[in-house]
Amino acid sequence: MKQPTKKHTYSTLITDLASLIEQGRKTAVRYVNTALVATYWLIGRRIVKYEQKGKRRAEYGEELISKLSRDLNKKFGRGFSPDNLEAMRSFYLCYPITISETMSRKLEGQKSATLSRNSEITLAIHPLTERFILSWSHYRLLLRLDELFKREFYESECVRGNWSVRQLDRQIQSMLYERTALSRRKTAVIAKAHEKPITLKPEDEIKDPYILEFLGLKEEYSESQLEEALIRHMEHFLLELGNGFTFVARQKRITLEGRHYRLDLLLYHRVLRCLVAIDLKIGEFTHADAGQMNLYVNYLKDKGKLSDENDPIGIILCSDKKNTVVEYALGGMNNKVFASKYKLKLPDPQMLKREIEHERQRFVEMRIVEERKGVNR
Repeated sequence: MKQPTKKHTYSTLITDLASLIEQGRKTAVRYVNTALVATYWLIGRRIVKYEQKGKRRAEYGEELISKLSRDLNKKFGRGFSPDNLEAMRSFYLCYPITISETMSRKLEGQKSATLSRNSEITLAIHPLTERFILSWSHYRLLLRLDELFKREFYESECVRGNWSVRQLDRQIQSMLYERTALSRRKTAVIAKAHEKPITLKPEDEIKDPYILEFLGLKEEYSESQLEEALIRHMEHFLLELGNGFTFVARQKRITLEGRHYRLDLLLYHRVLRCLVAIDLKIGEFTHADAGQMNLYVNYLKDKGKLSDENDPIGIILCSDKKNTVVEYALGGMNNKVFASKYKLKLPDPQMLKREIEHERQRFVEMRIVEERKGVNR
């Protein structure tokens, strides 16, 4: 019998070790996510139980959340904004886990010879692990859904398909639940949604801002900070072009079918006599981004434009570390009309792309300098 060569044996060893390391990293991320979600559920539980001791929750609820946010951020650095604390409270209320009577007594803080306050997370990890499989970023998206059946549908499909947060968001934006309910071929609609899954690497998952905040780790910058810097720069850049842009609003609130959205920037073009909606996303461009902007444009056409104005248009800006995409959204406008009436008077997409990439690079370099200054102090 032919013996394996040393080269073959070593190659097998490397493959086996690489597999072990990858599995170990995935397991580490999974444990961090489990501890994070369990902790946030317990925080929400404590807040609700505390509120229930009061007589008029509505009068002090918002004040309580604000005070908790200030004190917890002072002690732990960040991660406990009023918005995130309110999400933890909603998380507990939306997912009222049934736990054993023994555990319930222990979690309520009753006397126990074997349980200390510090072991509460350890006690809760096992039952909560069985219930909460997704990350906190996933649950933040699911909490936006008011209907229980809709939330359960997306959670179930997300677990089954191992969807990333972006994939889940895309399916919600594309109204998968509604399309499935209306379709006669429900299985085919769902199967289509599970095509081309995106597999995240452990190093990408651990960079989730919620995980970094939970572990007290420092990141170079958050995506929200970068988005804010880029949209402010684009606002200044477009207004300084001198070709007719005027400012209307930032973070314009738009309500569609009972859901609230925030449009990053709304301008008015004096020459074209139309509203220009601008939305910026940090990440890869998707069809969902285009669909959402077209919703905004159609809303502005119906609710925002005056009778003597031209139809509004949208500009989608998507930027990640590898690529920047600039797309115009026309809200159903004929391309010939856009080309003849609008295109020559609007900024060239390539110019906007270069400006975004230049500003992004400048922002990153500025943060690196700030980091170094902080280290040297």
